[in-house]
Amino acid sequence: MLDKRYFLYERLINTLPTVCSAQSSSQHLTSFWQFSRHISNKMSQKKVCIVGSGNWGSAIARLVGVNAARLPDKFHPEVKMWVFQEQVEGRNLTDIINTEHENVKYLPGRKLPENIVAVPDIKDAALDADLIIFVIPHQFIKRSCSPLSGKLKPGSQGLSLIKGFAILPEGGVKLISEVIESEMGIPVSVLMGANLANEVADEKFCETTIGATDATVGEDFKLLFQTPNFRVTVVDDRHTVEICGALKNIVACAAGFCDGLKMGDNTKAAAIRLGLKEMIWYGERFYPGGNLATYLESCGLADLITTCYGGRNRKVSEAFVRTKKTLGELETEMLNGQKLQGPETAAEVNFLLKKEGLEDQFPLFTTVHRICIGELKPEDLVESLRSHPAHL
Repeated sequence: MLDKRYFLYERLINTLPTVCSAQSSSQHLTSFWQFSRHISNKMSQKKVCIVGSGNWGSAIARLVGVNAARLPDKFHPEVKMWVFQEQVEGRNLTDIINTEHENVKYLPGRKLPENIVAVPDIKDAALDADLIIFVIPHQFIKRSCSPLSGKLKPGSQGLSLIKGFAILPEGGVKLISEVIESEMGIPVSVLMGANLANEVADEKFCETTIGATDATVGEDFKLLFQTPNFRVTVVDDRHTVEICGALKNIVACAAGFCDGLKMGDNTKAAAIRLGLKEMIWYGERFYPGGNLATYLESCGLADLITTCYGGRNRKVSEAFVRTKKTLGELETEMLNGQKLQGPETAAEVNFLLKKEGLEDQFPLFTTVHRICIGELKPEDLVESLRSHPAHL
């Protein structure tokens, strides 16, 4: 239908001088420009897709759905959300979302905008999208997104909300945005911040950070996400934004161990401070050229504080100390199908630190990893804080 309208649009442009000279009618001009504006809006609307529908994916769908409907000059009002098909009480989760407008499994009790459309086939959801938001556990990226590889719309842009690193088969680690870029063949920006999903869904005030090397793309994503209670800052320091989003989960495990050991707020504060030190050292060592001020944005210090007091990694790590259960058991019991990110990120980071002979320079990261795999006891964390190189 749009192609036919565009063809008519071209014909009208070509015949406009004749029409005007023959009739000199302001009515015809008004009709023409109204039609022109309608076609221009249709052609400039960006289609949006959300890849993922867990707790965080569903929370941001509330923001994106509202803004897509609110800004028809910028975005197509329908937002497709890829949902891994599951059965909930004998019904397809996609059917529940599309009829009841609620993700009853991962975000119960909060309604989704009616323009959010759950789609079980990732190709149907994403292939015609201009803006693609990736919000799935990072270990599932290749498997879930492989049907899209090399097939996405020319000029499309990605935004990763995924925290963590990928271990490369040949050795080393890679940022998730870089994995998506290489797999999908599109530029990828990142969004990280002090954004606990349930609080965002409940519209409690918070901030976030978008890292985008293209300022225009960053502003598009800002328009798509920003609301009166979800304030967005755009910076061009993409790598630092993403590093913060991954590494803070390791520090959150250390904070949880402190809570489980009942070490008190002073010890926990020391763990957070030294954890931030190691985050900065890691960025300077492996991604030089970043801006130190980025660590003071929501993606850095604010997200670190929130995660170390209210996030899932802290909660499970505290329970790990108190219950003596394995992290795998606690993940199953406590997270309702969500993934525990801290231990896996600690393993990914340790893979690189060990390869580079840098474990001693990052004692908090190293100790958290060794506690998670059973080589050390949670009580050993305090010694790594006591002898930390920041004190030398």
